[in-house]
Amino acid sequence: MDIPDEARVGASQALSRLSIPLLALDSDWRVSYLNDPARELLGVGIDERLPTALPTKVGETILDRCETARRTDRTESFFVTIGTRHEATVHPDSDGVTVLFRESDTTATENVVAELDLKERAINEAPVGITIADAKPDNQPLLYVNEAFEELTGYEAEEVRGHNCRFLQGEKSDPEAVATMRRAIEDEVPVSVELVNYRKDGSEFWNSVDIAPIRDETGTVTHFVGFQMDISERKRAERAAHRRATELEHLLERIEGLLGDVTSAVVEAPTREAIETAVCTQVTQVEPYNFAWIGERNVRTDGVDVRTVAGDCDPQPDHPIVTEAMETGELRTDTLDVEDCSAVAAVPLSYHDTEYGVLAICATKADAFDERERVVLRSLARAIGSAVNARETRRILIADSVVEAEFSFRSSDLFFVDIAERTDAEITYLQSTNRDDGSVVSFFSMRCDSTEDVLEIVAERDDVLDARVVAEQDDETVFEFVLPPGTLVSTMSDYGGKTQDITATPDEARVLVEFPQDADVRSLIERLKESYAGTELLAYRHHERPAKTKQDFIESLTDTLTERQLTSLQKAYVSGFFDWPRPVTGEELAESMRISRSTFHEHLRAAERKLCAEFFGDDSQ
Repeated sequence: MDIPDEARVGASQALSRLSIPLLALDSDWRVSYLNDPARELLGVGIDERLPTALPTKVGETILDRCETARRTDRTESFFVTIGTRHEATVHPDSDGVTVLFRESDTTATENVVAELDLKERAINEAPVGITIADAKPDNQPLLYVNEAFEELTGYEAEEVRGHNCRFLQGEKSDPEAVATMRRAIEDEVPVSVELVNYRKDGSEFWNSVDIAPIRDETGTVTHFVGFQMDISERKRAERAAHRRATELEHLLERIEGLLGDVTSAVVEAPTREAIETAVCTQVTQVEPYNFAWIGERNVRTDGVDVRTVAGDCDPQPDHPIVTEAMETGELRTDTLDVEDCSAVAAVPLSYHDTEYGVLAICATKADAFDERERVVLRSLARAIGSAVNARETRRILIADSVVEAEFSFRSSDLFFVDIAERTDAEITYLQSTNRDDGSVVSFFSMRCDSTEDVLEIVAERDDVLDARVVAEQDDETVFEFVLPPGTLVSTMSDYGGKTQDITATPDEARVLVEFPQDADVRSLIERLKESYAGTELLAYRHHERPAKTKQDFIESLTDTLTERQLTSLQKAYVSGFFDWPRPVTGEELAESMRISRSTFHEHLRAAERKLCAEFFGDDSQ
């Protein structure tokens, strides 16, 4: 599409100041436009008709070549002498022709012509809609639109010339954006807006509109040029992103709300049974859930026994998804054709590898358990499993009746077995501390020939994160080992067990653990045999604890100590810091904890103060 003469003048005021002569003729061969260099070169004026305006051989030649260009619809180039030799180029279009004259021996002029041709093609072929409007009339009518505008809006150029571009606006066009454009045009300043516009067929699209004023050499605004781009895809992406953000916010609020309610309830629950009751009660108070129950595996029948129920429906422990959830460890859902219960979900409850049953929830909506709700339920199951594990672990410390299990290990996959076999060491377990990140700090006493050999062995292993010598006294050395989650001591703890003793020699390692009466020791034994070849259960016996136990005292004291205070107290004790003469200094112990000497003594004094308060019954500490 060729740019009309008036639009071309408005689009590029610089043309009239160029040294290259430019002439435009309409279909009747009347001069419709010429710049100053063309007027000086040819001596013609606006509205004069060829060949009357140029009754010379040059005029006849120009007219002849213009007719040929129109007839063939092809560019024509030829040479004429008007004072000096010029190369003339005729560009035909639907309204007439444009003729450019350049001195045949002037390279600079040729560059200007090429630049003008390039600009004209760029405007016509630009991938964005371009419009040029006349600034003089009040309604700023369109003088020119390019092909991209036609493709964008569905309007032909002939349909829109002479009209204000507001015909693209409609019901959903933002009034504020429209007002912003109007004010910018009135103030003769550039503006950029985004708004809904309408194509010729009535379809909507999001339009990014940029409008800029064009000024002449006096600074007067003569035209407005507009650039328009379809940004519907970006807007759809933005809406989708906003929708996802809203859904995520809703999900987080739901998780936070449900977990908050459940957590508040289970914190106050003194037993596992109380936890399960509180969970089912809280779940059924959240729409669209209306029924919940918790069951556990029956080891004799391999079925599921119902432990706790909340709501009006009947539990279905034999439903296939209940078994699938427990077997796979994954959440399962299904639809139901039961009054007030259209969908059911089964969520396995566990902590690490310890199984604590299954939570089944019914909902009044068939589509209740979408992916968002699945995230909520998985988070809820993890919170329940953690809470039950904490209660079960605590119960072993205060239980009067416990199960004592003694194991034999010969697998070098256990670091203490490996050390004993490779160094002929005799190893005795002292105690452990659980860290907040899930790792375990364990202390072992060893009779060995070389502490360096021990440290070199554990440096090669993945199941020891760090190791150092805490104290050396006589023929015994106390080592501190930092162990990752999932190692033997933490595995015992996951099943509710309290490791009482570990001994290792080059021939065998034995581990003594206490469990609650109803702990799932069978599953633990299976797991240990799978993990460590040669594992044997040597003894499994029930026994009663005294009314007041050492564990009672330790548990009560441990609850009052911070991790650093407990570590400082343990290091000081197992290293012989309280002996005289001291085999280790406070500075050495502080260095092993990577803290300053003053900080170590501060933690140690705080721990000693709490120990005395616990021993003497001073509740003020």
